[in-house]
Amino acid sequence: MRVLFAPDSFKGTLSSVAVALALATGWSRARPADDRLLSPLADGGEGTLDAIEAAGGWDRRHAIVVDPIHREIDATFLVGGSGDRTEAIVEMAQASGLSRLTADERDPLGATSIGTGQLLLEAVSGGARRITLGIGGSATNDGGRGILEALGGRVSSPAPDGPFRIDLAALDARLADVEVEVACDVDNPLLGRRGAAATYGPQKGATPSDVARLDHRLGAWADALEAAAGRHERDTPGAGAAGGVGFALLCLQDRFRAFALRPGVELVMAATGFEAKLARADLVLTGEGRIDAQTAFGKTAFGVARRAQAAGVRCIAVGGGVEPDGAEALAAIGARTVAVHDRPISLQEAKAAGAAPVEACAERIASRITEPA
Repeated sequence: MRVLFAPDSFKGTLSSVAVALALATGWSRARPADDRLLSPLADGGEGTLDAIEAAGGWDRRHAIVVDPIHREIDATFLVGGSGDRTEAIVEMAQASGLSRLTADERDPLGATSIGTGQLLLEAVSGGARRITLGIGGSATNDGGRGILEALGGRVSSPAPDGPFRIDLAALDARLADVEVEVACDVDNPLLGRRGAAATYGPQKGATPSDVARLDHRLGAWADALEAAAGRHERDTPGAGAAGGVGFALLCLQDRFRAFALRPGVELVMAATGFEAKLARADLVLTGEGRIDAQTAFGKTAFGVARRAQAAGVRCIAVGGGVEPDGAEALAAIGARTVAVHDRPISLQEAKAAGAAPVEACAERIASRITEPA
């Protein structure tokens, strides 16, 4: 058989590249004669650069930017093509990611997205005329204020929670020549019980009182930015992504040559040639660290399974952990799920175990698989 290995990362333990290699290694122990195709993927969050870089044709560039709490760091982005066809891949998690902070350093009220804006400017300065920006895994709740200021927008406020005054006249003029696609895998609005603060604030360190304050602040921010941009975007699906970065970019979309918000896994699939590899496969193995209720909302395993179903290719999703809701969502589109571990384990245990359990899981699957008719 020809088997395609197209997993996401197992966040906090293994990159998507490492997971794909582990699955292929384990598979070859039981079925050494099978052809193995690797296509590590991501959904726009941490690991997006690694997955796209592995497909080839990209150079990694370095830039000194600031992290969510204003420390200088060395972050990277990808550049490909040349001249008017120069493209860049920017990952928000590189500069403004939650993984940049320890649990004690999380600052939901003060964390800034400015480092991501600095990366975008570095890409533009390097000649990029098409930029893909993955906004998953952020540590911020600033409504995209940091990005806007890095791009030249001016913001003033008499108090941290507004009201705000925003001037967009000084935005970098080069943005008008740039096409931007934002990899976004959520459909939350900016405000309210499904908004940025309520839904994602707690995982970034926000207490219940912080959530209320952040939602109020984002409301004041929305009033000012919508007035300055002449657009109403607070209720647009995806506005609540990355602590409101989705909202800011939606408001700024008229300043770019072209703009789109697309599911992250779809963008990464396009950038890595996934479709051509799937067309050659008899079976695809995908996976992620946890297959759960969120899997059906734009996560990599669901995106792969849906493409596999459309192509008539069998699909198996491997999860570090598998919960019933996730298994049911994948079963509904024809994919089978397999857990790497037969019991819940801690992140520390998973890190210590490394790739070996993933290899063993793939070997078990391969030893029991039946040939296509």
